[in-house]
Amino acid sequence: MTLSKLGRIAGLAAVALPLMAFTPQNTECIAPANPGGGWDFTCRTVGKLLVEEKLLANPMQVTNMAGAVGAVAFANVTAKRGDDPNLIVAASTVGITQIAQNKYPAGADAVRWVAMLGADVGVVMVNKGSPIKDLAGLLDALKKDPTSIVAGGSSGVGGWDHLRLLLLAQKAGMPTADLKKIRWVQYSGGSDAATQLMGNHIGVVLTDIGEIAGFIESGDVVPLAAMSDERLSAFKDIPTAKEQGIDVTGYNWRGFYMPAKVTDEQYQAWVDMMEKLYRSEAWQKEATSKGLTLVWRGGKEFDAFVRTSEAEMRDVSKAIGVIK
Repeated sequence: MTLSKLGRIAGLAAVALPLMAFTPQNTECIAPANPGGGWDFTCRTVGKLLVEEKLLANPMQVTNMAGAVGAVAFANVTAKRGDDPNLIVAASTVGITQIAQNKYPAGADAVRWVAMLGADVGVVMVNKGSPIKDLAGLLDALKKDPTSIVAGGSSGVGGWDHLRLLLLAQKAGMPTADLKKIRWVQYSGGSDAATQLMGNHIGVVLTDIGEIAGFIESGDVVPLAAMSDERLSAFKDIPTAKEQGIDVTGYNWRGFYMPAKVTDEQYQAWVDMMEKLYRSEAWQKEATSKGLTLVWRGGKEFDAFVRTSEAEMRDVSKAIGVIK
């Protein structure tokens, strides 16, 4: 066989073989908080399962980088590791709230948003004796007189529980100037808020359903709406806000971002890997055992979701004076 013919065969073989896709190596997940919290859980659980499901060949390093509700980690990634394709960072709705309120050094477009794999879901509830029977009744009462009902949850003014209620009111047509008139009380947790609701000290609670599921199951409170895309499998009797005509979701999601300057191929490799993990029985079992609702948004869809969330939170935060 001549050398020229060998060259032609080699060339054809090269054309036939696909280019090797990017495979993350020496991977690291930054948890922007101390060990034991939600971001730490996200990094450690996902990292462990990626190896067990043979989606990663080697263990993932987890680095705890606490400070300023995630701002320290965000600044470190954007300033020092902007093109590291082996790095992901645990994220959640809390971080987007901080970004929307200008508490991070840059906006959502400073990183690439990979995926969300699960979420705590917001629920709106009243006590058993309340005259309010559905979400429309609550929102109509607040539109008529924003001061007529005291609301509470596990975050302060401008926090995620508070913003979820304001987003519902805004979507229902409440004038922007009236949003700041809604009275809000912060409690140390959702269960404390539910206890105060049962004692008639407040009129409505909005918090994550995972915190107060027992109160719903016992019948001590009445849920008006779940802020999810679809009804929750564990609480199928609770209608969503969407099906009641208020197109708002209230996910406290768990997911990841990565540096902004990675290539599209590197970014998509992580998106695809996270989707495979999400579809696995191991993740679905682990997530639901920790009280998360299984929700997938990845790649461009997740990026668009984050940017929309940021814009909505910023608008409401301006309306109530948290930012100018």
